[in-house]
Amino acid sequence: MLAFIGGTGIYSIDDIAVVEELVVETPFGTPSGSIVRGRWNEHEVLFLARHGAGHRLLPHEINYRANIFALKRLGATQLISLSAVGSLDEAIAPGHLALPGQYFDWTRGKRDASFFGAGVAGHISSAEPVSGQLAAWIAQGAGSLGLPCHTNVTYAGVEGPRLGTRAESHFLRQAGCQIVGMTNVPEAFLAREAQICYASIGMVTDYDCWMDNPEMHVKATEIFALYGQSIGKAIKLLQHLMQTPLPAEEVEIRQALAVSILTPDSALTERQRQWLEILRR
Repeated sequence: MLAFIGGTGIYSIDDIAVVEELVVETPFGTPSGSIVRGRWNEHEVLFLARHGAGHRLLPHEINYRANIFALKRLGATQLISLSAVGSLDEAIAPGHLALPGQYFDWTRGKRDASFFGAGVAGHISSAEPVSGQLAAWIAQGAGSLGLPCHTNVTYAGVEGPRLGTRAESHFLRQAGCQIVGMTNVPEAFLAREAQICYASIGMVTDYDCWMDNPEMHVKATEIFALYGQSIGKAIKLLQHLMQTPLPAEEVEIRQALAVSILTPDSALTERQRQWLEILRR
């Protein structure tokens, strides 16, 4: 099953014929909001608004573990994330789409970034954190529609909620990052721990603040002027994709936990075995 997480400005998708709206509790707390189960053409899909109804949650306040766990419990095996991003590369212009292939975690370790811990030891590989099949499917769709879309870019995940300093922006550029955002980390890594094939569509809103011209520096009010157009492009892309078959799921992602858990099941509590069994599906 394919799931969508909608970022800023995407609190629902009109094309989804809603079957039911579910409130899901998890061992890791409460998700951002209710989850829609529905149909989009021939596909059964799930949808969750990352920031909650009315955009109540800042990036650092989101319960990423609960979001991913709830989607997995409801049957998600592939996940497309949508989010606003800033550009650290002049070629990736505002209004373009960008598909991350790599992540640079600059969230400073303040977020609950793993299902593991407290008696469950596990270490997933995050060398290739994105589903190549899912990202290629999205890129092919963007190409078919003639949408400007940059692939295999490196996403810097920052803490927020403030926008970055020029020094930070230049540091991230020197680290090889091409876009910057506040919400794909730890989301992408938790999806891998849940054996969900993950890809993100970044909607470029600005050039952050690395350019010498201060008129080009990001301002929250200006982000949303262009962002509405970018949301339209992303929805148009999803509408196209939902008319095609879903891509194949990578076996190495769907079986990631087979080589990641160090603690034997015999050493786990019943509660730990129960939530781990859901991640293993």
